[in-house]
Amino acid sequence: MRNRSYRGKALAGKTQIDSADQMRAISDLDEAAARAELARLADILAQANTAYHADDAPIMSDAEFDALRQRNAMIEARFPALIRPDSPSAQIGAAPSDGFGKISHAKRMLSLANAFDDTDVVDFVNGIRRFLSLSEDAPLTFTAEPKIDGLSLSLRYEGGKLIHAATRGDGETGEDVTANARTIAEIPQVLAHAPEVLEVRGEVYMSHDDFAALNARQAQAAGKTFANPRNAAAGSLRQLDAAITRARPLRFFAYAWGELSEPLAPTQSGAIARLAQLGFTTNPRFRCCRTLAEMLETYAQIAAERATLGYDIDGVVYKLDDLALQDRLGLRATTPRWAIAHKFPAERAWTVLEGIDIQVGRTGALSPVARLKPVTVGGVVVSNATLHNEDYIAGRDSRGQPIRDGRDIRAGDWVEVYRAGDVIPKIRDIDLARRPESATPFQMPDTCPECGSPALREPGDSVRRCTGGMICPAQAVERLKHFVSRAAFDIEGLGAKQIEAFWRDGWITTPQEIFTLQDRFGPGQPRQVKNREGWGEKSAQNLFAAIDEKRSIPLARFIFALGIRHVGETSAGMLATHYGTWPTFQQAMTEAQDAESAAYAELTAIDGVGPVMAQSLLASFQAERTEIDALAALLNILPAKARATDSPIAGKTLVFTGTLERMSRAEAKARAEAMGAKVAGSVSAKTDILIAGPGAGSKATKAAALGIEVIDEDAWLAMIGAG
Repeated sequence: MRNRSYRGKALAGKTQIDSADQMRAISDLDEAAARAELARLADILAQANTAYHADDAPIMSDAEFDALRQRNAMIEARFPALIRPDSPSAQIGAAPSDGFGKISHAKRMLSLANAFDDTDVVDFVNGIRRFLSLSEDAPLTFTAEPKIDGLSLSLRYEGGKLIHAATRGDGETGEDVTANARTIAEIPQVLAHAPEVLEVRGEVYMSHDDFAALNARQAQAAGKTFANPRNAAAGSLRQLDAAITRARPLRFFAYAWGELSEPLAPTQSGAIARLAQLGFTTNPRFRCCRTLAEMLETYAQIAAERATLGYDIDGVVYKLDDLALQDRLGLRATTPRWAIAHKFPAERAWTVLEGIDIQVGRTGALSPVARLKPVTVGGVVVSNATLHNEDYIAGRDSRGQPIRDGRDIRAGDWVEVYRAGDVIPKIRDIDLARRPESATPFQMPDTCPECGSPALREPGDSVRRCTGGMICPAQAVERLKHFVSRAAFDIEGLGAKQIEAFWRDGWITTPQEIFTLQDRFGPGQPRQVKNREGWGEKSAQNLFAAIDEKRSIPLARFIFALGIRHVGETSAGMLATHYGTWPTFQQAMTEAQDAESAAYAELTAIDGVGPVMAQSLLASFQAERTEIDALAALLNILPAKARATDSPIAGKTLVFTGTLERMSRAEAKARAEAMGAKVAGSVSAKTDILIAGPGAGSKATKAAALGIEVIDEDAWLAMIGAG
């Protein structure tokens, strides 16, 4: 596990995981808060990955790391348009150290998605059934085994001989630790009757007894002691001197494979059995589960045995047993769809809620945050926790139904805080027996605490929003921060701190004023950037040059930078690809103001653009057209890149309807997009082909009326060369 003792120190200061401005519930995040939180998580997790995988000096516990990753994933799931290019969801491990040679993995070494409770496991199994179009009673077998808390290693054998060993690294390239791996007794040097090419993947670890003995020896010799067995194993394997590794009691469990010249078996369980026959140590608690109940029973049993295993585990890994089905399911960016790690739960603690603060986001959302008497939860000192929204505080859900048996939350209450699956601590329950007599029900303010404007809650919305718009300082400055964020204009030297300072002094109050900054505060002006505290002539020149450099910007980045509610990176990219150029997009937003127009129909037919996003786009262009046009006039907005044209369906717009029998709809859509096609959710005049399976209804009727080509699944498979 990651080193708990380092965590509080490492996350103090700039990461500030318990600062009040971070404690928002995912369900209540607006786009600005979500974007800022994703940026914060990307930074923290990048540091943690480097510390854990490259430096063998972890700065947080496994529970903390998993919570951060889970929070990132949950925010991305709610705001898919905000997924960052450097998203932790797309990262595996860390770049290999410069102290070792590099080895490129023939097949990527992936990480695993996490499940934090039984519901996540149910969703995992049901998701596989949906993807494969399998019924609820169709038999599926999964394997289950302890998730070893060690260091991933890949061993390559050719002709039965160990050729090299590499750490996971960033998944594509690892460190060459061949000499060190040869010192581990449980790693065979020669295999009999093995495939010509065999890459064995597994985990290097250290037992509890060996770890204690090693630390005792290190302490006696006045050497470095280790925080935990995983840290000791990683540090031992990554020694530049193999003689040091030889003196360390490392062990190895095999649990997977990479490149193969021939299959090991048709199933996961058969392949693991084959690895055991070849001489590798596999986990004795590996077993097959034929039902969801068996999977959860295995998890409970392994959890109960955890303290007696003699080595660290942090969960149970489930994998679909049938390798042919694994191939059909395929991979996400960094994780397989056919496997998941069911992690052990985090801790809980009781403390006093000292007060409730209100934060205001870029879109005006008012979010309540619990100010707590500091308490340690899962190894982290927590001083704030999310309170979701005013309904949650009052003891009811979004439908008005009681939660916590209708008990409300008040300042002065003793509250149970937990951190399972989320970096933001949450309040699980309250202790009415300890409620002080002076505690009064909380009243959500009906005015903005930042600007005093009315804070209204619209029907169907779970949050109140400030109506002050750009006169509200919280909204104005957050919008500017978004404009210069990494996925938007990303201007070197003009980050969040600089934006706050310039905005506070009135030097930059709107996005377009960024591009007139040099004219107003450059050489020859009464007040100049170079004379500000912390600035000089060189840094001012660099800033002006960086601003000029970003006067040319891709269309997708520009659309994203506008900060339109519900329009994130992914949807901005879809819009840019669809419309191609800024003038075309600009004209479409003008014409689409008429909900009966062809332009509006075209906008809402774009896959991923629904009525909510469309209305948000049109409202922004209607309310802020003058400002947007003034900004665009200062820039060179580059056209979107044309779609690939090297497949029969590249550039075509497809719609799937009905039931596909030879592949699921999810598979079909993924295949089409991989070949350069656009997949729309509804039929329009822009549709090129409708692929109709049994049960096709109104879409097929509309396609026929529009003269759109309609084909069946067999013709579709023949078209893409999969018939």
